[in-house]
Amino acid sequence: MYAEERQQAIAEMVISQGRASVAELAQTYDVTTETVRRDLAALDRAGVLRRVHGGAVPTRALHLVEPGVGERDTTRADYKDAIAEAATEFFPLTGASVLLDAGTTTARIANQLPTDRELVVVTNSVPIAARLASVPTVSLQLLGGRVRGITQAAVGEHALRVLDTLRVDIAFMGTNGISPRHGLSTPDSEEAAVKRAMVASANYVVVAADSTKVGREDFISFAPLSSVDTLITDAEISDADRRRLTDEGVEVIVTGGPE
Repeated sequence: MYAEERQQAIAEMVISQGRASVAELAQTYDVTTETVRRDLAALDRAGVLRRVHGGAVPTRALHLVEPGVGERDTTRADYKDAIAEAATEFFPLTGASVLLDAGTTTARIANQLPTDRELVVVTNSVPIAARLASVPTVSLQLLGGRVRGITQAAVGEHALRVLDTLRVDIAFMGTNGISPRHGLSTPDSEEAAVKRAMVASANYVVVAADSTKVGREDFISFAPLSSVDTLITDAEISDADRRRLTDEGVEVIVTGGPE
């Protein structure tokens, strides 16, 4: 295979999978890791891919354009359902406080919230609040502020002021990207500010994110990996990525994925 053919194949693989590691690409195309790194450098210069630590992601992974809630809700839905089911193991006992970040995976976690115990739930998500408002065992606190239509999340100074006064037992966080170098990241500065305050308010932080988010680096980092206690993801995470996150002190729980 000529270098140009291999580079085209690498680009197609990364774009279809959402990311690929250097080791994975070297094994797939039976070349050295040094050859893969040269290929990725060429593809990065051409604007086809974006090199990240240990591999590459599509260039769209670093764009400021965000998909809407409807589009994200149907993307990898089975994986998100499995992640939400695994998150049920982390629900605290009665009387505890839970923070649910806005997002399509955290919305699925909200759907799994137990009704056999009384919980205080804080969220900035309009859909999550609508889902939990009528649950008799939930004392709901909806953070105020401007609602971003694309994520249906409240952002701004009001939400930040309230979060600054709170201390919750556990926070279930969503993220657009997670990597050792850039931590947790997202494209929007206002949403990043609220997420940062959420992480700071929690005694324990669980990140719920499918494997396409691992290794991805979006525009704004809102928390370092040292702030994350547990990541719940799917079985498509690479062994190398799992080791890197574990080495950073993050407990990585891998779900079985869709049936």
